[in-house]
Amino acid sequence: MNDYVLVSDSTADLAPEVIKELGVNIIPFTYSIDDEVFGYYLDERDGDISDFYGRLKRGAMPVTSQVNPVTYKDYFEQIVKEGKDVLYICFSSGLSGSYHTCLMGIDMLKDKYPDANVIAINSLCASIGEGLLLYKAAKKKQEGLGINELEKWLRDTRSNIRHWFMVEDLFHLKRGGRISTVEAMVGSALKIKPILSVDDEGKLFVKSKTRGISKALEYLVARLVEEGGDLTKQHIVLGHADAPEKVSKLKEMVIEAGVPSENIIIAPIGPIIGTHVGAGMTALAFEQS
Repeated sequence: MNDYVLVSDSTADLAPEVIKELGVNIIPFTYSIDDEVFGYYLDERDGDISDFYGRLKRGAMPVTSQVNPVTYKDYFEQIVKEGKDVLYICFSSGLSGSYHTCLMGIDMLKDKYPDANVIAINSLCASIGEGLLLYKAAKKKQEGLGINELEKWLRDTRSNIRHWFMVEDLFHLKRGGRISTVEAMVGSALKIKPILSVDDEGKLFVKSKTRGISKALEYLVARLVEEGGDLTKQHIVLGHADAPEKVSKLKEMVIEAGVPSENIIIAPIGPIIGTHVGAGMTALAFEQS
């Protein structure tokens, strides 16, 4: 059996040091802002996350674009040429056409390398949910799971990942069609903080609405307590879109709930997800027990 490489994309939003620890490959997605095009690399080599959110707060209207089939084909070909297989964990098909595009790229690759073993998994996850699934999969690979065993584990586990997001700015939800203009105006006036999650098809939806940041963070922690089982055994990811103070507070609350500090990963939410949720979003992802 060939050795294999675990691959994901930059919507997983894990910090570079975590990616290095896991030994996984990351395909960069692209975005444009103020007529400039950037590749979103997790190490920010092409575009600074703080600069992105600064522009967003000044009124810039970024646009994201998915990877084309040829880029997928070329990326996977580099690995296949080394005699290795590929297991790719892709951003949710409920939020992007990337999964179907990557399948086109794999078909193109197999025209040239018919024996290539390249497996694409639709994560059905978004942002730090995808990041948590990737983190757990990489640990399974380090434990010795083969590519077929890990593929099965991913398909069995992806629906157990729980995503909870608190959104600060209603404008970007309105822009993306998640809420109406009237809801956005009334919600902003009343300081409503929508709580979002991901459904079984990997689509983002508004689950609840809270008034004020404190209530919103309490809601996130309540979902962890309700669905997380034995919290001393949980490994979780906390994400923030240029909101370090809020995520720091959320971390304190999660630790008070029973999650060991060493089991918590803090992840900066990058421009791909940030385009659609805006600055200030704070999120929590864990596996349901």
